[in-house]
Amino acid sequence: MSELGSIIEEAAKLAGKIMREAPRDRIRIDAKEGHANFVTEYDQKVQQALFSFLSARIPEAHFLGEEQGQDTFQPEDTRGLTFVIDPIDGTSNFMKGYEPSVTSIGLLEDGVPLLGAVYNPWVDRLFLAEAGKGAFENGVPIHTDPAPLSRSLVTMGTAPYYPGLPDTAFRLAGIYLSRCIDIRRSGSAAWDLCMVASGRTGLYFEPKIQLWDYCAGALIAAEAGGTVTDFSGKPLSFSGPSSIVAASCGIAKEGDYLPDTLL
Repeated sequence: MSELGSIIEEAAKLAGKIMREAPRDRIRIDAKEGHANFVTEYDQKVQQALFSFLSARIPEAHFLGEEQGQDTFQPEDTRGLTFVIDPIDGTSNFMKGYEPSVTSIGLLEDGVPLLGAVYNPWVDRLFLAEAGKGAFENGVPIHTDPAPLSRSLVTMGTAPYYPGLPDTAFRLAGIYLSRCIDIRRSGSAAWDLCMVASGRTGLYFEPKIQLWDYCAGALIAAEAGGTVTDFSGKPLSFSGPSSIVAASCGIAKEGDYLPDTLL
């Protein structure tokens, strides 16, 4: 593992420690824009801890975090190293003690994915990938599933914060359900991408997610042999919100899985 990879792994474990120690029956919760969109004091605590930890070790890096209140880069943020952080992906799960909720840390270099880490502290599972070097779960190489869609589980996100898009998500769910084993929804995009990467599921889709939701997980899934694009099959921009579909090597080889062709 590279030095940068070791730093990100240490940061992810630090975030997980803060999450585990949170007294979830006494957490302050605030509402954000969008239906049932919440932020807790621990989203903010974890983000600040990650910013402090990472900036001390890589002072030249820029940061884009979910709780900063912006969802696209400033022009200067696309140059050099930029951390893209979701301190707690699955905040609603975290609030209710319904796992999973994870920390997602992506690192871009000149706007291109370089490193990604997703850590689930409740089961102590760390997913890590570095561009061109494969993907790993707790240090063990992982690969996507060679099975076709008919022998795969599909995971979905409902894009609940965006009016009209949940309808799209559920129409797609109905289509996929007729072609796969069954549908699952975890409530964490980063976790769903890692499930595709590790071969536990075959496909994940969501009509719209933010950069911090997919930055790390998309790299992990791709490095594990998956195909990650927007709904039309175009590469993700890694510059802001996007639709997303991640397919295992088996489903991508089989073809005929892109949402825009199925709707």
